[in-house]
Amino acid sequence: MKRISLWTLSALLVAGACNNPTEEKTPAENESMTEKTTDYQWQTEQFADLRILRYQVPGWEKLSLQQKKLAYYLTQAGLEGRDILWDQLYRHNLEIRKALETIIKNHEGEGDAQWDNFLIYAKRVFFSNGIHHHYSHAKLKPEFDQAYLESLLEKSGASLSEEAIAVIFNTEDSKGVSKDPNHDLLLASAVNFYDPDITEAEATAFYKAQMNPKDSTPISYGLNSKLVRENGTLVEKTWHAEGLYGPAIKKIIHWLELAQGVAENEQQAKALGILIEYYQSGDLNKWDEYNIAWVQDTASTVDYINSFIEVYHDPLGYKATYETVVQVKDMDASEKMAVISDNIQFFEDNSPIMDQHKKEKVVGVSYRMINVVGEAGATTPSTPIGVNLPNANWIRVEHGSKSISLTNIEGAYENARGEGFLEEFAFSTEELERAKKYGAISSKMHTALHEVVGHASGKLEKDVATPKETLKNYSSTLEEARADLVALYFIMDPKMLELGLMESLEAGKAEYDNYIRNGLMLQLRRLNLGENIEEDHMRNRQLIAAWALEMGAKDNVIERKVIDGKTYFVINDYDALREIFGQQLREIQRVKSQGDYQAGRDLVENYGVKVDQAIHEEVLRRTEKLHIAPYAGFIQPEMKPVFDGEEIIDVELEFPTDFVEQMLHYGEKYSNL
Repeated sequence: MKRISLWTLSALLVAGACNNPTEEKTPAENESMTEKTTDYQWQTEQFADLRILRYQVPGWEKLSLQQKKLAYYLTQAGLEGRDILWDQLYRHNLEIRKALETIIKNHEGEGDAQWDNFLIYAKRVFFSNGIHHHYSHAKLKPEFDQAYLESLLEKSGASLSEEAIAVIFNTEDSKGVSKDPNHDLLLASAVNFYDPDITEAEATAFYKAQMNPKDSTPISYGLNSKLVRENGTLVEKTWHAEGLYGPAIKKIIHWLELAQGVAENEQQAKALGILIEYYQSGDLNKWDEYNIAWVQDTASTVDYINSFIEVYHDPLGYKATYETVVQVKDMDASEKMAVISDNIQFFEDNSPIMDQHKKEKVVGVSYRMINVVGEAGATTPSTPIGVNLPNANWIRVEHGSKSISLTNIEGAYENARGEGFLEEFAFSTEELERAKKYGAISSKMHTALHEVVGHASGKLEKDVATPKETLKNYSSTLEEARADLVALYFIMDPKMLELGLMESLEAGKAEYDNYIRNGLMLQLRRLNLGENIEEDHMRNRQLIAAWALEMGAKDNVIERKVIDGKTYFVINDYDALREIFGQQLREIQRVKSQGDYQAGRDLVENYGVKVDQAIHEEVLRRTEKLHIAPYAGFIQPEMKPVFDGEEIIDVELEFPTDFVEQMLHYGEKYSNL
């Protein structure tokens, strides 16, 4: 999943190849075209390392009744599948969640310190859709003891298996997703895409045996199934209406059928019909057919993302988590930003990558700025702020893709932002003022270039297999790095001024300052001292920044300065740094295009994983005093249909303020597994 005076968005991308739980931007990166709103409660609470926010939905009242009903049906379809994600992320998640819900609903009295700690743990579990952290994938540690939990279970009438109770407190299944190449990636990961005893080698061999390396239009092998062992043999349990997750999928289909009945146009109805067929059969050829039809619907005002989409939680990169986003197009902002997709061939032709890795013709990239109406599954509470889909490389090449920026999410971040990061980490007054003046447009442009140009650019060499086969567990990190480097290279191109997208290349300098500052320092506030970087987007950012620091060392392109015990990374030559970014892009595109696993592994492991412990300690010390939690996520609006008899005559939006209350409501209403 990422958004000037003219528009607002912000952020390093996530989705499409980057639809991952996003990082909240630092203040300069969260500027909004909207003025600060004082009469709306943007942030409702803060606990542990999390802030709970709300967003608004501009333009909802302008939708027709048909469009409102379409958005309502699509949102309900999404919510019916939320249990799927919980089970995908860990085999005990649903059992634990239901016990937590029962305890909270039946709790009486004010509680004490133990209860407060329990409630914080429960909220962290709700936020992460399970007992592993939504970003670091480390198992959440309760600040209460097992005896206390057992007393709560007894008092509330809730139940948990002995194994589930034990795993909350012990060191088993300590990582939801492990990317450590020194251990078996599956045995070290707790995600529920594979039986716990299936090894990395077994799973890789299973899928390799199915693939034809010369197939130019391969299906997404393993995308919608769990790999299990039956009588000593590996078999897939497919997620479809009559298979695994069937009860939830049948509910999803019901609402999709209603949505199809109020589709805005024939193409949207066609795509919804194919999606229903896919859910009914689980046929991955049908999934490809659906994605082509979905990409070809560029006219609808109300659009959506729905199904098993992103593979970030599978350490092997095959299996996708369930997610949905329902969205309304921001007409004016989308029209202004169409200039990027209209000129996409310029960016491909003028990229520093090798000529043999350039697409002769980039097709069908549509870019929209949208307002989110509702999300479910892996997109909430922590939401993407940019999306580029579909993920199949051959569909992108032959049929194009859709890129979106989530405008109202960006606005909510800006309105709820904290203060002080820029003042603390900007080296000079010049750097600080540049960030304040150009931070909004530079972040916006980075997002647009990353999503629209970056993920659509480049091609594989003939007979080279898909990146998940060749680059394996490093594929996602390298793809995010590649898209970021496209953005970084072109944001300092005079073409941006010619197209009217920026008024000065000082905006590009502001983004360079921000990227190096974040990649080498600020993002480390998300880690506990002593941890390595495991999350793909964080690895990508440090890889680029640390590699650039080393590449420019001879000419002092980026200089490390220490003033009064505080470290700063200062860019001395922006043009030289742009050339470095171009060289990096050329090499990472080569790695992808040629499937060079060893080179890709070396880049990630040498630059993206290990953390400078002295810098990390300093970052934690300097950010602690700001009292701003590093992660944020959202309470979703609730749609309330208004009836005249049995007929819906309107759909109203309400904006809840209680995170736990919404989680309990969802658990009660949409518990299908």
